[in-house]
Amino acid sequence: MAVYLDHAATSPMPDEVLAAYTDALRLVGNPSSIHGAGQAAREALETGREAVARALGADPVEVVLTSGGTESINLAVKGMFWVATASDRRRTRVIAPLGEHHATLDAVEWLARHEGARVDWVELDGEGRIRLDALAAALATDPDEVAFVTALWANNEVGTVQPVAELVALAHAYGVPVHLDAVAAFGQVPVDLHAVGADAVSVSAHKVGGPVGVGALALARTATVEPLLHGGDQQRGRSGTQDAAGAVAFGVAAARAVAELPLARVEALRDRLVAGVLAAVDGAVLRGAPCGPGRLPGNAHFTFAGADGDALLYLLDASGISVSTGSACQAGVPELSHVLLAMGLSEAEARGALRITLGHDSTDADVDAFLAALPAAVAGARAAASAGA
Repeated sequence: MAVYLDHAATSPMPDEVLAAYTDALRLVGNPSSIHGAGQAAREALETGREAVARALGADPVEVVLTSGGTESINLAVKGMFWVATASDRRRTRVIAPLGEHHATLDAVEWLARHEGARVDWVELDGEGRIRLDALAAALATDPDEVAFVTALWANNEVGTVQPVAELVALAHAYGVPVHLDAVAAFGQVPVDLHAVGADAVSVSAHKVGGPVGVGALALARTATVEPLLHGGDQQRGRSGTQDAAGAVAFGVAAARAVAELPLARVEALRDRLVAGVLAAVDGAVLRGAPCGPGRLPGNAHFTFAGADGDALLYLLDASGISVSTGSACQAGVPELSHVLLAMGLSEAEARGALRITLGHDSTDADVDAFLAALPAAVAGARAAASAGA
C-alpha cells in the first residue's frame, strides 16, 4: 500500500479541484482580449482571484497571481527592496531570520551580491521560533536604513508557527514594511493579510491541493513592488498573460482548504503519530514547537540519533511510504538542514532528520503503516551508519 506523508512538499489535488481545473482548461480566450471569448476567460480569472482573496483576508485588487511560491517570494523580496532603495538610497538593509526557506535566502543573498544589500540575520530559538528580542535590536539599529523585514509565517521544515503579529507590529513601529512567506502556513492555520497587517504575503496553490505552477502575492493596497517581469502591466507588479484555469483551480482549492480549518482531524492524527514514534524508537526527538497551537497541525519533524535521514527516507520509500528529510526544494542535495543548525543542533544531530507531513486525505491507516515500518527503517539506517563509520 502506498502511503503519502509528504504534504508539505506538495498536496494531492482533490476531485473537486481537478474537475474545476479541467473544465476551465477548455476555455479559449486571453483574459486581456475584449471579445466574448476573452471576457469569458476574464470572468473565470477574476472569480478565481476573488476566491483566493477571500481565503487570504485580502481584497481582489490586492492579489497578484504568479507562477508559484518562489516567484511570489522573489517578487516581494526583490520588488520591495528596489522600491525602498529608489525612495531612499540609504535603505539597503534587509532583516531576515536564519531559518527561512531557500526561496527567501537565495533571493536575499542575490540582493547582497548584485544590489548592494546588507543583510541582518535574526537568530532562532531552540524550537525554530524567531527571536523577537534579536529582531527588535536589529530594527532599533539605524531603522532608516532598513528596506524591509521578511519572515516565514510558519517554518516549512519543523512546523513552528511564528509570532507574525508581534513581528509586524515591531517592524511597523519603525515604519519598516514586512513580507511574510505563508507558503507552508496557508491551509494549515488562518492566514489573513488584513488581520496581521503585513505589507505582502506569499502563498502557493499546490500546497493546498491546487495545481503546480500557480501562486499569489497578496500585496496590501498601501504597498508597492518593482516588477520582476515587464511587458503588459496586466497586474500590479507583474506582466504576462494571466492563467485563468490556474486561477480557477487555485480559488477552489483555497476556499476548500480554508473551509476545513481548524484541522482537528489532521492534528489528532499527527499527535498519534508523534506519540507512536516517541514510544517505538529510542533516540527519537521531536523538533520544533511542541504539539499544540504553536505548531502546524500536519507537521511532525524528528531527528533519530545514530541514523542518517537520507537512509531513513530510502528505506521507508522501499516500504511504500513517502516522507522527506526537509524542504523538497533541496531534494537530491546532500546538505544538512540550515534550519536545524540555526536552532542549535549539532551536525551529527541534524544528519538524522525526517519530516512527516499529513494532509486532507491522510488516514489512520497511513499513520499505522508508518509506525509499523519505522522501527525497522531506523534499525537499518543505524546499522548502515555504524558500518560506514
